[in-house]
Amino acid sequence: QVQLVESGGGSVQSGGSLRLSCAASGYTVGDYCMGWFRQAPGKEREGVAIIDSASITTYAESVKGRFTIAQDQVKNTLYLQAGMLKPEDTAMYYCAAVGPPYGGRCDMDPNAMDYWGKGTLVTISS
Repeated sequence: QVQLVESGGGSVQSGGSLRLSCAASGYTVGDYCMGWFRQAPGKEREGVAIIDSASITTYAESVKGRFTIAQDQVKNTLYLQAGMLKPEDTAMYYCAAVGPPYGGRCDMDPNAMDYWGKGTLVTISS
């Protein structure tokens, strides 16, 4: 049974930073494709960043240069280092993963993901 558990969210002021973590069980980080997504109130869920088995990363334009996704296979954990935070970054942040059989899509469409965590809330005040 796959479990993805996010942590690290919180309330910070604009310009601050947070590091989100996603601890995986029943799933091997680095096996294929994982990512971070977010959903703000009244908006659709959107991709923030993804990383594949070669550690190739893709970012949404809105977070490029501010956020960094990384995977630690020893700790079996996915991270999102979020810096220079803005009020528009306020959202519930979700960790997600593509399940086997591998070889399918690895992109920032939420429909490409098979497994989801319950989310961690990030609130940025101006």
